[in-house]
Amino acid sequence: MNNSALRTGFLILLALVAIVLYSSIYIVQQTQYALVLRFGAVQSAISEPGLKFKMPLIDNVTYFEKRVLDLDLPVQTVLSADRQNLEVDAFTRYRINDPLRFYQAVGNIALANQRLQSFTNSVMRNVLANASRDAIVRTERGGLMNRIQEDVNRQARSLGIEMIDVRLTRVDLPAANSQAVYQRMRTEREREAADLRANGQQRAQTIRAQAEREATIIRAEANRKAEELRGQGDADRNRILAEAFGQDPEFFAFYRSMQAYEAGLKGGGTRLVLSPDSEFFRYFNGSAGSPNGGTPSTPAPQPAPAQ
Repeated sequence: MNNSALRTGFLILLALVAIVLYSSIYIVQQTQYALVLRFGAVQSAISEPGLKFKMPLIDNVTYFEKRVLDLDLPVQTVLSADRQNLEVDAFTRYRINDPLRFYQAVGNIALANQRLQSFTNSVMRNVLANASRDAIVRTERGGLMNRIQEDVNRQARSLGIEMIDVRLTRVDLPAANSQAVYQRMRTEREREAADLRANGQQRAQTIRAQAEREATIIRAEANRKAEELRGQGDADRNRILAEAFGQDPEFFAFYRSMQAYEAGLKGGGTRLVLSPDSEFFRYFNGSAGSPNGGTPSTPAPQPAPAQ
């Protein structure tokens, strides 16, 4: 009986010792901070990993992440320096570098995210309000993000947090503003196109008028030169004919009559109503080229062919 009671008591004592030992041991992982709390008061902050001991039953251990944490910020509307509403989508990366201050300031990750979101949104509005839309979207985006990170980090130190990065993932106009900007850009491009077409048409008309004027001058000059050449040719022809007539009037009269016969008697339906003994046929009536066989004194007339 006594042995059984002793055995039971020993087992109970052994169980109590095991429970006390188990409750006094805790493990800190490499990715964790640990705070030992006694009745809500912080006894120690543990940052080194390993097997640790605490007072059993009266000490509690709270763990915090040592790794980098992400916080996605909701899309918010920001007014730029040039009075443009912009929809900004951003995210932050941070880590806890002072677990004691973190616990005293916020206590948990959820509340820390709320405070960081408030800090980041406020700083983002202040920084982007002093920059133009083009600077935010293109030219100075990297510098603006660095300024936002520095300002947020300055405020986050009070929470025991270190900011690793702040990034603007998307900066865009609101849907209504985008349509208005698109319409304005389209109107401006259409106006520029109309100006270019008007300038092109004006230049084309100027070039066309200049070309027509030059063509008129060239045609007038060509006509003048043609008339001069034609007049000179007529003068040369008359001179040659006069010289030929002066050298042999009889032959010249005969030659002119032959030309008249060729022009008046050729085919093609031409009809002449003439008397056989007319002056026109004088070279057919005599052997010497005259009706009586004598020498003609004047050239034969050249009647116009009747159609």
